[in-house]
Amino acid sequence: MNPPLELGTPRSPAPRVVIPHQVHDLRGDPIGELRYPAGAAVIITGVPGAGKSTALKKLFGATAEGVEPPVSADGAVVLDSQHSRNSWHRRLAGVPYPLWLPIVHVTHYARIRKALQAADGPVVIHDCGTRQWVRRLVSAWAAESRRTLHLIMIDAPAEAALAGQVSRGREVGRLSFRWHVARWQRLVDLATAGVMPRPAPDSVVILDRANVRGLQEISFGG
Repeated sequence: MNPPLELGTPRSPAPRVVIPHQVHDLRGDPIGELRYPAGAAVIITGVPGAGKSTALKKLFGATAEGVEPPVSADGAVVLDSQHSRNSWHRRLAGVPYPLWLPIVHVTHYARIRKALQAADGPVVIHDCGTRQWVRRLVSAWAAESRRTLHLIMIDAPAEAALAGQVSRGREVGRLSFRWHVARWQRLVDLATAGVMPRPAPDSVVILDRANVRGLQEISFGG
């Protein structure tokens, strides 16, 4: 006689954990956790409106408010240029923003370098990822600090990214956005073919917006 079947609801499979070490195209592949080495530097990239800020809020509790880089519950320093912009806003609010945008950039990148050099824990950076000179700077600073460097690419359709800009109330210029999209598509095409961007990070993960919604955690210490 066959043994009786177990009653009850079948268990759901445990969320998939990925430990990035190369180019991982995970679009359309549900994952629960990305696990990086302790002290890693992770750049979360995507065109304006792709969902970077939403991901930072969901995964690290970091919002666009405030003037200093927030630190997550697990000790990750989160760097978003919006915090640098907020820090200058009171003093320069009467000046047209394009005139003091360079000051915001200098402040933001100075904070990135300081965090990479001095932070005890991991460093998470919000950046569009389309400027090679920025990737070169961050790569050099991470190497100086003996941190591994990792890219998370949030690949969103241009229409969805534009809608994201409208919903957050921060829209970039039409020509600037087209430039970002064109550069971004070249990076995604290369990564899809398994080619690392230059300078090469230690890993690249490509996600879509559905991945980000399903992602439960970015952890460190793996």
